[in-house]
Amino acid sequence: MSRKIKGYTLGAIAAASYGTNPLFTLPLYAEGISPDSVLFFRYLFALPILAIMLKSRGRSFAVSFADILPLAILGIVFAMSSLTLFQSYNYMDAGIASTILFVYPIMVALIMALFFHEKLTIQTVVCLLMAVGGIGLLYKNENGATLSLMGTLLVFASSLSYAIYIVSINQTRLRDMATLKVTFYVILFGWLMFVCRTLAAGGIQTPPADKPWLWCCLVALALMPTAISLLCTTGAIQYIGSTPTAILGALEPVTAVFFGVTVFHESLTPRIILGFILIISAVSIVVAGGNITRHLTRFRKMFPKLKRTKSKE
Repeated sequence: MSRKIKGYTLGAIAAASYGTNPLFTLPLYAEGISPDSVLFFRYLFALPILAIMLKSRGRSFAVSFADILPLAILGIVFAMSSLTLFQSYNYMDAGIASTILFVYPIMVALIMALFFHEKLTIQTVVCLLMAVGGIGLLYKNENGATLSLMGTLLVFASSLSYAIYIVSINQTRLRDMATLKVTFYVILFGWLMFVCRTLAAGGIQTPPADKPWLWCCLVALALMPTAISLLCTTGAIQYIGSTPTAILGALEPVTAVFFGVTVFHESLTPRIILGFILIISAVSIVVAGGNITRHLTRFRKMFPKLKRTKSKE
C-alpha cells in the first residue's frame, strides 16, 4: 500500500471516528443521562488512554508553573465547546448540529483577521457567505419550520469555543509544547470542570443497572472520537500532510448525518443536502487555501522524534 493510500485511509478513519459522537451519545440521553455526566465519563476514560499514548513515546508529564494557568483556561474553553455541542443534541438533529459545528475553520480565519491582522482574502469572504447560505438552508426547511434557536446558538457557541481554543494554542506559550501533552492536560482540566458541574447538579448520573451495555457507549466515546481519531490524524499528516487531512475532516459531519439518518431516523431533505454541500464546500475551500491550515493542525508535533540522549522535558 502506497503512502498516499495509507494517509488518505487514516485521514478518513480519523474524521469518521470523530463523527461517531452522536452514535454513542444519543442512547445515553434516551436513558435520561445528562450531557454533563456523559462528558464526565468521556473525559475520565480518555485520560488513561492519553496518558498511555504520552508515556509510550517516552514523554514527560512535567509542565512549568507558568503553563498551568493557560492549560486550565484552555481546558475550560475546550470543555465548554464539548458541553454546548452535546447540549445542542437535545434541541436539534445531531447530524445538523455536527454540520453547523464544522464551520469552525472559517471562524478561525475570521478571528485571525480581526485580532491578529492576518489578511482576510476574498476567497474567505465568499466561503463565509456560502457557509451562511448553507446554514440558512438548514435553519428553515421546506415546510417553513425552523430549527430551535437555542440549539443553533449552542452549536455556534461550540464552534466559536473550539476556534478560540485552536487560535489560543497557536498564539500562546503552549505552541511549543507537544500537542499530545497539551491535549492530556486540557482533558484533565476539562474533566475537573465536569466534576464541579455534576456535583453542583446533585451528583453523577450512571447508566441503569439493567442496561450495562451503555457503559460501552461511554468507553466508545473515549476511544473513537478521542484516541482513535487522534492517532489516525497523526498518521495521516505524516503520510499526506496537514491540508489534505484537514479537508478529509469533512467526513466528520458526513458520518454524523449518516448515523443520524440510518440509526436515529433524522430527516434528510433536498434542502438539507444542499445546505450540507454548501457548508462542506466552503470550509474545504478555506482549508485548501492554506492560510489557516497551520492553525488547524499541530499534530505533526504530537509525536516528535526523540533524540537518543535523555530529554530534559
